[in-house]
Amino acid sequence: MTRQGIVRTWSRVLAVLLAGTALVAVQSQAQAVPPGGETEPVTGNATWFDNLGSPYGGCGLPQDQLETQNWIALNVYDTPGDYTMYPRPMAADDPKVGLFDNGRNCGRWVRVSIDDYCTGINDGAAGQAFCRGGQWVEDKYNGATLDMLVADSCGDPNAWCRDDPYHLDLAHASINTFVKNGAPVGDLEPAHWGNRHVTWEFIEAPNYSGDIEIGFIQGSEKWWAGVSINHLPNGIHGIEHFADGAWVPTPMNVDMGQSFLLKPTTAGGTDYKIRVKDVDDEYLFGGREYSFSLPTSCGGKCSAPRTVVSYTTTGGTDPTEEPTDDPTEDPTDEPTEDPTDDPTDEPTDDPTDDPTDEPTDDPTDDPTDEPTDDPTGDGAVCTATFTAVSTWPGGFQGEVTVKAGSSALSSWTVTLSGTSLATVWNGVSSASGSTVTVRNAPYNGAVAAGGSTSFGFIGTGNPGAPALTCTS
Repeated sequence: MTRQGIVRTWSRVLAVLLAGTALVAVQSQAQAVPPGGETEPVTGNATWFDNLGSPYGGCGLPQDQLETQNWIALNVYDTPGDYTMYPRPMAADDPKVGLFDNGRNCGRWVRVSIDDYCTGINDGAAGQAFCRGGQWVEDKYNGATLDMLVADSCGDPNAWCRDDPYHLDLAHASINTFVKNGAPVGDLEPAHWGNRHVTWEFIEAPNYSGDIEIGFIQGSEKWWAGVSINHLPNGIHGIEHFADGAWVPTPMNVDMGQSFLLKPTTAGGTDYKIRVKDVDDEYLFGGREYSFSLPTSCGGKCSAPRTVVSYTTTGGTDPTEEPTDDPTEDPTDEPTEDPTDDPTDEPTDDPTDDPTDEPTDDPTDDPTDEPTDDPTGDGAVCTATFTAVSTWPGGFQGEVTVKAGSSALSSWTVTLSGTSLATVWNGVSSASGSTVTVRNAPYNGAVAAGGSTSFGFIGTGNPGAPALTCTS
């Protein structure tokens, strides 16, 4: 049995439900390291569910604004044999704290590999052993892998969410997109699922580019402001905000680990400044400061689940410049200067550079290279390619990769003809007739020369390859 179609909301943490308290001899409650501090891959049971809560998942973000639709939930509690719904958040040193860690592992990425399936009963019944009357068996799906985002919490009173500290609850639509030998498995769920084991570990955000995304949550106004932080390179362990002339810790919004309640820079104002700490308790990008305001589009109070805002930055390091500056300045400039300045080159430079090189450089560099650069850069500054990730009757999940040409991008726009998009992530979409336009999100517009980024979407109908055009 799988927890099909369960939709959780964070307000459910106030409910008090009691279940059987028989101890289950499965895995030990005690963990040798803090939740999320594991340095080696771990193995646990895997279940699936269809949707995050509304309007937010357990980490404080709407499902359609996640940077990927491959997401998971981590266990709130580590209480083998005890299925009580304890108040949340719990004390930091409470031994009942599970891998969700009061939200402190939200926004992190995990690399998940499919492991053995159960031939017996694996229903997560309270007080019952996993895989009763059967055994764990390896098959052809073992080793299929997918990178997934922590976006929700599992606190239900069953054995999966309580007795197994390394249990993962997976996005249902992601199961058949696990990749083995370079291709999605395609048919793992439902015929070959069997409530598997998975082996997994925390990783830093794969192929990270750009900067964080900041959005005001529903209900934010001048006298009460909440923000959620998205697109993180390595999780989030809190933010600080600047108020009344000093930096102060920002309280988390319940245990939604990417959502925080902050004060303005001046009392009664609508301007804010924050800095972010990652999962290692290090300031993000060297203590970079982000300044932003309550948007006028909120009309005094934000009614949408989350309203993304633009910001300015000061101090720290610029994550959008580092990949471009390092490879260009260091390896190119230094080797060129050394042979030119040495005594061997100086006699050669005078007779060679003046009469010979200059006439050669002009026809080579100006008339030849510059006209060639644009066509070589794929006819423009960027290209877009489509991949069908998974399909089902009446719909599909697609991904578009945007690749920069010979010059870096500061923004990009992709037009798609011949398909209808229901949900888009990692991009901002608009439609006109049969043409859909997707522009970069605030955090992935900057792409280094030759580099790439991507956005995903849920489409309706058949996944025929749409006609794509990429412009900067």
